[in-house]
Amino acid sequence: MIGIRAEQRPDLDVLTFEHLSLDGLATPDEVRSYADLQTNANRIAAGLLAKGVEKGDRIAIMMRNHAEFPECMIACSILGALFVPVDPRTKGDKLAYVLANSGSSGLVCADYCLEEVSKIREKSTKLKWILGLDSGEKAPAIADSAGVEPLAELLAQQADTVDVRVDSPLDPISIMYTSGTTGDPKGIVGANFRFVAAGMLGDLFGYQPDERPYTGLSFTHGNAQSVTLMSSLSKGLRAVFSRRFTRSKLWDVCRHYGCTTYSLVGGMAMAIYSQPEGDNDADNPVRMVVSGGMPAAIWKSFEERFDLRIFEFYGAMDGGGMAFKPIGEGPIGSFGRPMEGLEMKILDADDDECAPGVVGEICTRAAGGEAPPVEYHGNPEASKKKIKRGWNRSGDMGHRDEEDWLFFDYRAGGGIRHNGDFINPSFVEKAIAESHEVADVYVYGVKSVSLTPGEKDVVATIVFAEGHEGQVAAVFAACREKLESNFVPSYLQVVDEIPKTASEKPQERILLEQFAPDAANVHTE
Repeated sequence: MIGIRAEQRPDLDVLTFEHLSLDGLATPDEVRSYADLQTNANRIAAGLLAKGVEKGDRIAIMMRNHAEFPECMIACSILGALFVPVDPRTKGDKLAYVLANSGSSGLVCADYCLEEVSKIREKSTKLKWILGLDSGEKAPAIADSAGVEPLAELLAQQADTVDVRVDSPLDPISIMYTSGTTGDPKGIVGANFRFVAAGMLGDLFGYQPDERPYTGLSFTHGNAQSVTLMSSLSKGLRAVFSRRFTRSKLWDVCRHYGCTTYSLVGGMAMAIYSQPEGDNDADNPVRMVVSGGMPAAIWKSFEERFDLRIFEFYGAMDGGGMAFKPIGEGPIGSFGRPMEGLEMKILDADDDECAPGVVGEICTRAAGGEAPPVEYHGNPEASKKKIKRGWNRSGDMGHRDEEDWLFFDYRAGGGIRHNGDFINPSFVEKAIAESHEVADVYVYGVKSVSLTPGEKDVVATIVFAEGHEGQVAAVFAACREKLESNFVPSYLQVVDEIPKTASEKPQERILLEQFAPDAANVHTE
């Protein structure tokens, strides 16, 4: 696809990696045309060939959103190798596990990750080489890192055209690891055709020919790859990327580059909504947000405050199908109905469909058939368990209404029932996010002090806004004013930053590990 686009529109600045949001980095944006991508990817592919990389080998990519990330992806697609995206924040045993489990023979790594990589390198016995990217940020110099070759030297070398070694669209191209919130991360094997097919999502979302998509989501997550990168590469849209998600500078970036749409998932919407209101909130070029998980509690307020519309969708990297709710259709809070050719139902443990309003597991299969198999790398048992009696079991709990609009409720095992009521975290988060004392918030449940089976106490993890540190009483007062008594948090857990995954989903497991009722940063009313 890149080869064809490089012939058709070689000079189109299809990818821009902005530096506006980066403090202290006074260098020009990284801009890539189709011709640039083709040339650089070919040089990387030639360099990897010289290192002995063969079809089927695994190459880990560990960096933020740099131009070299998609260039390495394209290089792997030339060689028939598999790229393994690694969240650059990954550390210790998890990093060692991903590199070892994937069997990665090489690693392309940004300089700010080298310290963590050096700590676990001896555990990654199959790792033969490391290519280092100079990020321009404060980090150890590549030249001072033992056993690390500069990626820049490889990109500077002229190279003959490398023949494409992929024989079939079904050939694998990637291993994408889950976040590992309930155990060791599982590596989802993806085929070449899936990445090119992801480019068709732009048509589903209604991207216009002059659309300028934006994201700060990491390329190590499927959303950034599919919704923004592949859609833009396929349709020739001039996409803009930040190295990482920035809630404080998002609107500045969109205004500066004329971005007309962006994508958000996880806790991003609440983090953006938590920012102090400004007189120019609605003065922006964004017409649409492609959302995977917009809290119903702030949906309408978000649209009105920023003068845009929400296109909600639901999808999963491991074959969970896709559903969507077009703008202006269906009830607020729903993620829509399944795409044509798919069945998506709410099933109980016996695979019977739940009645409207009854919570069950969101399950998918081909219309009139079975769900396609899912391959978790090196884990045939998990692959087999993913499909049960022909249905792909998502592990997500949801319900439908009388008109078959679908709703997500919570991840299996993650619901909050407090004093007999089911607590919707988004309502609590909205009340706290609207308080000017708070910059970010996430709500979860901990085992109830009452020890009542199935009951949990409510914890609101908060990041204080600058200048409002320590104003716990004001946050509790805002909750009392806006929430039913059962919804008022039992605890406020104050942190400097909420730990999040590559998809900006708060890492509840880490917060639980850090939580203790008598901890210095945990407060009761």
